[in-house]
Amino acid sequence: MVPLAIRREVERRANRRCEYCGFPSAFAEARFHVDHVIAEQHGGRTHVDNLAFACFPCNVYKGPNLSSVDPISGNVVRLFHPRRDRWLDHFEWNGARITGRTPVGRATVALLRMNDLYAVAARQSLMEEGVFFPSRQDLPG
Repeated sequence: MVPLAIRREVERRANRRCEYCGFPSAFAEARFHVDHVIAEQHGGRTHVDNLAFACFPCNVYKGPNLSSVDPISGNVVRLFHPRRDRWLDHFEWNGARITGRTPVGRATVALLRMNDLYAVAARQSLMEEGVFFPSRQDLPG
């Protein structure tokens, strides 16, 4: 269990957006999670340096995983680490879709299913309503 004060700090630092897919928590149907980037079962601590604000789908699909397969090369690579990596180095926006720019980005997009039908439709709808701006700097990056 993450103490409330730490949860609030993680949420504030993330600008209340998922640190993996950028979805704003204000428009989510389910409460966002505080994700252990390195899961406790792998020795990850409940410390702000190992925590990320994550939407329900990204957190569930990531689970305790530290790596996945790059769909292009077939190589096993580490996943995106929100505390160590810069979002824009590994991902880019293509409308409401997220494209992996690197093996790390591609593996993360695939494992977290960032472009499943529901996720893309939700982002597209918010973009059309003028409340979600993926290219702005208030997203992870």
